[in-house]
Amino acid sequence: MNLERYQLITNEATLTFEFISKGPKGHITKWIRYVKFDDENIYNLGFGDKKDNEDDFDDEVVTDNKDSQKVLATVAISVLQFTENRRDTWVFATGSTKSRTRLYQIGIAQNLVELRRYFYIYGLIINKWVKFEKNISYDAFLVKRK
Repeated sequence: MNLERYQLITNEATLTFEFISKGPKGHITKWIRYVKFDDENIYNLGFGDKKDNEDDFDDEVVTDNKDSQKVLATVAISVLQFTENRRDTWVFATGSTKSRTRLYQIGIAQNLVELRRYFYIYGLIINKWVKFEKNISYDAFLVKRK
């Protein structure tokens, strides 16, 4: 994908990714983690600021490092890498708050043409998965590699 992004570091299984957000708040380590739902071929995408001295992240902190588009593009690239050898896998994502879900939706909408080159993209609305379209408010997102 041709999006401005940060360099990702991943483990061998490509289940956890790490990168550094750089902005007015400094250099902040971010984590992306994929966790499989029970008995399904769906993984939850978890994302947030790495906690100091812990093997975990905080998905509720507001970093405000003025690089949200670059951060979201980096998360999108992690989905691309994660699904490279998992073409039948679905990735589920939602924000930890409604405003975060809205931010993710804006990021998807702004890059929809580019993202659709690689993914089937769906949004959850009123407990039903529908093809993602701009200007519709969704509760969650589901993507699968083409």
